[in-house]
Formats: sequence, C-alpha cells, structure tokens
Amino acid sequence: MTVPQQPPAARRALVVGGSTGIGRAVAEAWARTGLDVLVLSRTRPGGDDAELLRWAPLDLTDADATRTALARAAAGPLDAVCYSAVSYGARRAPFGDVAEDEWRRQVEVNLHGLWLTLAATLPALRRARPGLFLGISSEVVYNAGPGRSGYAATKAAGSALLDSVAQEEGPDGVRVVQALPAGMVDTPGIRRRRPEDFDYGAYMRPELFAPLAHALVGAGAAAGHHGDSLVVDEHGQWHSVREARPVSQSREVRPVPRGREVRRGSESSEVPA
Repeated sequence: MTVPQQPPAARRALVVGGSTGIGRAVAEAWARTGLDVLVLSRTRPGGDDAELLRWAPLDLTDADATRTALARAAAGPLDAVCYSAVSYGARRAPFGDVAEDEWRRQVEVNLHGLWLTLAATLPALRRARPGLFLGISSEVVYNAGPGRSGYAATKAAGSALLDSVAQEEGPDGVRVVQALPAGMVDTPGIRRRRPEDFDYGAYMRPELFAPLAHALVGAGAAAGHHGDSLVVDEHGQWHSVREARPVSQSREVRPVPRGREVRRGSESSEVPA
C-alpha cells in the first residue's frame, strides 16, 4: 500500500474511519482549515468534497496490516488525529443472542483499533506540541442500556483508555478530547440497521460536528478541553459531560424470533437490522 504524497509544508491530520459519518465531517472540517488530511478506512471517501482528502485503505480487523498502515501515516509530522471507526453490531439484541464473532469485531474496531492508533500516533503528536487526539465517543459510555452489551462495553473501555492517556499527557503536549452526539446521528452505519422506510427527521446530521472539529485545531482552543468529553447537540453547539450527561438512546429490545437464532461463532448467521 502506498500512502498518497502530501504537500511538505502543510499541517497534517489523520482520521481513522473518516470515509462517512462523523469522521468524514471531522476530516472535511480539518481540510477546510488548511490541514492536509489523510483518511484511513475500508472504503474510499466519495461524493462532494472527497477531493479535499487523501485516502489509504485500512481494515482494523487485520492487526498486522493496521500497524503497518498507521506506522506509514505517522512517519512524518502529525498535528491532529481523530479516531472515529466504529462497529455497532448487526442489531440491538439481548446478550445471549449475540455471536462471539460480533463481540470480537467490536473489540477489534472500537477498542483495539483505538489502542493501535494511539500507540502509532502519540509520538508524532507529542513532537507537534501541542498535538490533538480527538476520540468519537457515545452516550452508551454513560448509560449502557439493554441490547447493546458489546457496543456499550467496548465504547466505555475506549473512553476510559482515552481518559487515562489524557491524565498522562499534559495540555502542552498532546491534548486529548472526546466528542459525542446528544442524540442519534444519521449515518450509513446506522441506516444499515434500520428499515428502508425509517424516518430520520429527528436524527442529527454528521456535519454538526464540523464547528467543534474546526475549533479544536484553532490556536490554543483544545487546551481548555483537554481530558474532557464534549456533547454536541442538534444545533452544532457543545457542552462538557461534567455540566450535563447525555440522554440515553436505549429502547426495549426484542428477543430473536425462534428459528432465527444467531449461532455463536458464525458471522453468516447474523440477523439483519
């Protein structure tokens, strides 16, 4: 794999999981501020403004290939990193109806991929002084909820990992910030788990994260948010979770109908959303 070349004088940013959704909104916001942005993801960014971004393929379930891709991405100067990759699971389901393969994928993407990204990029971010590491979090960190055991556990663990790293890093070195939506967000990953006629009118849009992403790479802007988690609302405004916790997005889950049970260890038996 060859990472596309970047202009030598540009400030550089990396977004892991930035081809769609919140990660894409962050990547475009950073590119519009003048950063040279590389997206690592399974699929190439498409649609409007894709030309603003460089891209290289990444499959977080392949740890060796992930280490190689991240090492290449972090080989030169690096000013900002966003980790937005996520695995929701096939559907909301009781713990006993979730396949082990699905659990392992959530660990690999939501947690181990984050660890690998931190390990690869923190040295370069420290040299930037200050560098920024932005993690995309979730309300499940604070609310858990039925039918989301794997997602809740791995996102909570990822948030704790970033909290710990923030306590090790000072705001004059690497500024570690987490951001999460106040409600559900209309993204391709969510749409894959909803019926075709689902009404997304009440859902947030990924681009609501653009103002925060822009602000965090401004001069000194992230210093006051180091170690904090910021909740982005439906107006594109944000507040600290220390001021108000996010509202739970949990709902009642129904057991898988008889005859459609998920066989543990069999990814092909996942029940569609």
